[in-house]
Amino acid sequence: MFTIPATVVCVPMEAVEEIVIVGAGISGLTTSLGLHRLGIRSLVLESSDRLRITGFAFTAWDNAWRALDAIGIGESLRQEHGLAPSMLAASTFLVQPVSEISFMGHEVRCLQRRLLLEALENELPRDTIRFSSKVVSIEESGFFKRLHLADGTVVKTKVLIGCDGVNSVVAKWLGLEKPGFTGRSAIRGHTKFEGGHDFGPKFRQFLGKGVRSGFLPCNDENVYWFLTWTPSTKEEELEDDPVKLKQFVLNKLEDTPDDMKSVVERTELDSIASNQIRYRRPWELLWRNISEGNVCVAGDALHPMTPDLGQVVDCK
Repeated sequence: MFTIPATVVCVPMEAVEEIVIVGAGISGLTTSLGLHRLGIRSLVLESSDRLRITGFAFTAWDNAWRALDAIGIGESLRQEHGLAPSMLAASTFLVQPVSEISFMGHEVRCLQRRLLLEALENELPRDTIRFSSKVVSIEESGFFKRLHLADGTVVKTKVLIGCDGVNSVVAKWLGLEKPGFTGRSAIRGHTKFEGGHDFGPKFRQFLGKGVRSGFLPCNDENVYWFLTWTPSTKEEELEDDPVKLKQFVLNKLEDTPDDMKSVVERTELDSIASNQIRYRRPWELLWRNISEGNVCVAGDALHPMTPDLGQVVDCK
């Protein structure tokens, strides 16, 4: 006589959370820290196995610093990032003097993404961020939402906030269209000058022949640079090859001053990244739901935009 073994049914482990934020980028961690300052706990799910610093740096203006002050990390970040007094803009193909745009009355600093994300992470409780947690689908469960992760885990939440970037799973669930391609691509880099550089604090920008490039010191040693252009099909393939990316940038900078070229030449290959510039059409935000019940989106998941539209400045 023998016994037939019972069939084993594997039921995915299910955790229940009050608030889940998808994406540990700038918007996700800032939202989580803002809630934490109010005594409200949240869980942040991040698909990567570590903090993502793609993009390296960006220009932060007055309202960004007010937001950072509101969550208590503005002053510490100011110690690492110098104040930019103005921007120098020049054509690369016309013989004309350089134009200087004053930032007087505005707080403008080149903010390093790594330092910002680390500052946000350090202020959060240790168990707030769960790395290697990619959300693959969302389903209704009464008032709750059930998040299915790539590893088979299921997280059930009362409130869901999508801060998961331009390819947001949460935005797709809300019915928002995939952000459109602007027709331009960007290559960005970060260069560290051991012992310091002599560029001064001003933002420099160069325009001409369909290319816009520039660099901005974050402090006495670190410099952020960028180049945007309209790519051909062949050039789109450069994204995964940093060696070719660097040479491509230097070729495009043929008519720019030596300062710009030297910044790129000294950049390590792991400090160069390329991506297509995408944006969400304004009318889509007016006609579609950016929230539904207990689900909403924020950051690039809500409003990805081009670098030149990312900040509106009231110049006095």
